[in-house]
Amino acid sequence: MHRSTLILALLATGPALATPGGAIGTLQQGEYRCELPGDATGPAGIRQPGQDFTVHNSSRYSTGDGRGTYLLTGDQVIMTSGPKNGQRFKRLSANFLREVDAAGQDTPLRCVRRVRNND
Repeated sequence: MHRSTLILALLATGPALATPGGAIGTLQQGEYRCELPGDATGPAGIRQPGQDFTVHNSSRYSTGDGRGTYLLTGDQVIMTSGPKNGQRFKRLSANFLREVDAAGQDTPLRCVRRVRNND
């Protein structure tokens, strides 16, 4: 009985971190539209349709060029296969991603999940 109590106590401590970057997760499913920032004289964002992608279940995504997989650990996203292989993002919220370069620095590209009020 003592051993089963110990096992239950260990299980109740919470999820194990899969990597130093945090727990493994998945992105919100849907279409992510990407853009570069605009300026005060024009639109707030300049669409980059060639960067758009759609997130599906099971850590999968697709673009017009094909399908691939991604890995989300903590707030870091890396495209691990497919047409965006190697591209990295930082998840800023459930619906907002910012591309990061190889050194982990933010780039201007942002991708926002399309929802009813941002069409």
